[in-house]
Amino acid sequence: MLLIAGLGNPGSKYCMNRHNIGFMALDSLADSYMDNNWRKKFQGQIVEGKIEGETVLMIKPQTFMNNSGNSIGEVVKFYKIPSDQVIVFHDEIDLAPGKVRIKSGGGHAGHNGLRSIISHIGPDFLRIRMGIGHPGSKDLVHNYVLGNFSKQDQNGWLVDLLTGVANGFPYLVDGNHAQFLNKINLELQTRPKTANVPKRSDASSADKAKKTDGIFSRLSKFFG
Repeated sequence: MLLIAGLGNPGSKYCMNRHNIGFMALDSLADSYMDNNWRKKFQGQIVEGKIEGETVLMIKPQTFMNNSGNSIGEVVKFYKIPSDQVIVFHDEIDLAPGKVRIKSGGGHAGHNGLRSIISHIGPDFLRIRMGIGHPGSKDLVHNYVLGNFSKQDQNGWLVDLLTGVANGFPYLVDGNHAQFLNKINLELQTRPKTANVPKRSDASSADKAKKTDGIFSRLSKFFG
């Protein structure tokens, strides 16, 4: 069994926060592969299915970010899942918006959700670090991560990122990390870049608008 966790805070107040990009990723995955049939268990919302012949359990802890390990630890203990079979999607301020990096093991780098998970299951899990950018000053980080993605973000790189994550997910399950990242990058590269936030070109605006409306209209039903 593979455990896929997404980090965030529960409730409509936080649903579009940058800190909740892990929840958004799991909603996109569940919508693509498991019909978003979430149920309450292990202090979280879970959904289960088969991907590439592998049993995959997804969880969104409902404990609030700083206690994410309470929920994930329960699942790991109940199913006796090795830490190296746990994959965690989380926000990363040290990466530019839309950048994704994969890291196996290591410390928490000040991320309280990761800190909590490490305290319950140890550090040897896989992290999908999803870039949200940095506000420029350490003093601004708290309000920044708990602030909402702008409409421009939602209609731009964010929807492309979530689409790419869903497209590449079977490769992630199969352990092909390079191809997973490639699928994300291919999706992001379809949108012309500017110095700030990627914007739609006239040529692709209709397709991008349809994709944006589709993903966020579906995910909005599950936020909160």
